[in-house]
Amino acid sequence: MPFQGLDFLDVDSLLSEEEKAIRDTVRRWVDDAVMPIIAEHYLDGNFPMGLVPQMAELGLFGANLPEEYGCAGLNNVAYGLIMQELERGDSGVRSFASVQGALVMYPIYAFGSEEQKRAWLPRLASGEAVGCFGLTEPDYGSDPGGMLTTARETDDGWVLNGTKMWITNGSTAHVAVVWAKTGDIGDQASIRGFIVPTDTKGFSAKDQKGKLSLRASDTSELVLQDVHLPADAVLPKSKGLKSPLMCLTQARYGIAWGAVGSAMACYEEAVSYAKSRVAFKRPIGATQLQQARLAEMVTEITKAQLLCVQLGRLKDAGTMRPEQVSLAKRNNVNIATEVARETRRLLGANGILAEYQAMRHLANLESVYTYEGTHDIHTLVIGQAVTGLSAF
Repeated sequence: MPFQGLDFLDVDSLLSEEEKAIRDTVRRWVDDAVMPIIAEHYLDGNFPMGLVPQMAELGLFGANLPEEYGCAGLNNVAYGLIMQELERGDSGVRSFASVQGALVMYPIYAFGSEEQKRAWLPRLASGEAVGCFGLTEPDYGSDPGGMLTTARETDDGWVLNGTKMWITNGSTAHVAVVWAKTGDIGDQASIRGFIVPTDTKGFSAKDQKGKLSLRASDTSELVLQDVHLPADAVLPKSKGLKSPLMCLTQARYGIAWGAVGSAMACYEEAVSYAKSRVAFKRPIGATQLQQARLAEMVTEITKAQLLCVQLGRLKDAGTMRPEQVSLAKRNNVNIATEVARETRRLLGANGILAEYQAMRHLANLESVYTYEGTHDIHTLVIGQAVTGLSAF
């Protein structure tokens, strides 16, 4: 009897009943709410905003943050499984939740005052407010410490000036967490985070046009021209480049899980197609060439699943290190990209059609390969960890 399902090595046995129940709930929602509409939104080039209230109702925003702020208070394995299932639907859907939770809610929780937490976290968890994260600039992506955005302190607050680029949710956000230098432009230690309501005078967002990837996701350029903020807009516990990098570690953790979801979606499609597509009077799944493809896919997905569970357990134990997240993000996005590419090839000409998932996931994963630390940068992070020598 052929193997059934997406869990070749019984990774489910490593999960608690609660973790499996949370995953299965989100999986059903993705099947029912995301799958029927996502291809149309991808082709139209917009995010399905109608999903946001449903995601909030399920507790998917900041799901691993405390319940006292309106969040679900889940452990990090359960949170990772949520990211896996969202990206099984589409990278853009997972990106929305990742930005909302890991890059907006997390910095407010980790670096904000109690007043800031009470003011913003429940609104973000409920989906009443949408957030974005302003770190990357047109000329400073892999080297965020070189940012040119400044925050000048005044008698009654701050004035921000600068430009941010490749900002998910930028044009739909009600609030932005913006990182800027409060001292000399070369001083990375002066980097602070600021809560910026997007209706503040001088703040504007412009959609990025011409994307061939992550099309079901809003991506924007942010421009801040003499944006005046009150003194309490600064995140008081933020200090130096380490603060935004801590946020990126949270997001990369979710991406490591999410990429597995993309790979699972493609693999499942490949198996189904291989068993039903007939060529030369037999299913193509009966050929050695396609079986080799499927064997490679399920092997790499299984290894990535195990990697994620162990990483999640380390995170829950408080012992996870950033370089371990780099290893997971780098490996899992890379194997997911290969699984998507091989699925597209197995599907032949049908693989380029929007009614199938492979090409959409493949195009999306090419962006995921680059954002939140490029594949090459994570290679150097791991290299430095194992040698003690920096190649940057």
